[in-house]
Amino acid sequence: MANTEEPKAERLLILCVDRDNDIGRKTNTPTPIVGRKDNLDSALKLILADPEEADANTMFEALRIYDNLQQDRTTKDVYEIATIAGSELGGVSADRKLVSELTDVLKRFKADGLILVTDGFSDEDIIPLVQSRVPVTSVRRVVVKHSESIEETAAIFSRYWKMIMEDPRYSRIALGLPGVLLISIGILVYLGTFIRFDIYTWTAIVGLIIIGGYLLEKGYGLDRKISAAFSRPYHYTISGLVINFSLIAGFLLAGVGFYQSWTYISTNFRFDFQFPIDISRFMDILPQIIGRTIEKSSTLVVVGVCVSLAGRSVGYLLDRDSRFWRTTALVIVAAWSWTILNEVSLVILNPAWPTGGLIASTIVGIIVIVAAGLSTHFLGRRFQHILKDRVDEEKEPEKNRENSLDLSRN
Repeated sequence: MANTEEPKAERLLILCVDRDNDIGRKTNTPTPIVGRKDNLDSALKLILADPEEADANTMFEALRIYDNLQQDRTTKDVYEIATIAGSELGGVSADRKLVSELTDVLKRFKADGLILVTDGFSDEDIIPLVQSRVPVTSVRRVVVKHSESIEETAAIFSRYWKMIMEDPRYSRIALGLPGVLLISIGILVYLGTFIRFDIYTWTAIVGLIIIGGYLLEKGYGLDRKISAAFSRPYHYTISGLVINFSLIAGFLLAGVGFYQSWTYISTNFRFDFQFPIDISRFMDILPQIIGRTIEKSSTLVVVGVCVSLAGRSVGYLLDRDSRFWRTTALVIVAAWSWTILNEVSLVILNPAWPTGGLIASTIVGIIVIVAAGLSTHFLGRRFQHILKDRVDEEKEPEKNRENSLDLSRN
């Protein structure tokens, strides 16, 4: 007997992805956007704000797919359309925001499958993240068609050139970094007319330092962290002054320590950084350089770290912040690290030096870490009515704001 059972109706979600959050920046529309009416209104706002915006075409394509599927009377599938947005910063922050908004959409519409609509390959990087939550049954990539004439090509080129010149996100890389390199090379050429030195060697060194510093800053997001650190309100309180002063004092002490070690090494080893580098001689004196660096700088560096952590601990105490306890434990651990560093330098400078002191200081260091951790943990539990958990208090207003947004959307 033939099986006449009808296929089960599926719930399909047509998902539009805007990874760099153009819709939020240009129309101030909160995301995620769920439903045909809200998506149509948002797409119209975006196309009116920027008629050349590719994400608007993507949203209209998602709407077209949604309407075509709704008109198909051969199935009883249920469809919904939604738009999620990431962050203009890109990277991990954009992916986390996209996943968070997708989770919010799936709470409202329990989807069995998903049709992904994007405007480029960068948006499709989210596919592995999406597939871990709901199967992706189809991907539609929208490519905006341009004329192939020379005039159109020139117009597009000039438009992108203007974006590179005026948009801070691109101008800092395309213009700022080469500008710093050219100024540095110009200064070196000018100094080369008065002082005799290898201009090509120093140009390579300065160029590598500048490019490496920029890559380090962007790789670890140091610009955002520094900006966020100076924008926090506690920096304008007594505790903020204590923390900032101790941080600056700690950096100065550590800097003086490294300066002393560098002065000693440059005076006693007389190693010239010239290309090509004498690798065999460099490897012969490398252990001595490392050992003397640790020996000459470890005291002031450890004191600087302890001063910075102690100032932060005092600031937390003034703010009645429970992080005072673990910061105090870090001060104790940092102070004991001087003993280990001192033993390490002795072994590096003289391989025949007995390693018993290094082993003993390491074992005692582990005991100190455990004791400091347990002590601060129990003290924190004992005096938790005095020092509050500021992290939870800072998250509470954000949770209340998200709950109010969910209620307003519903």
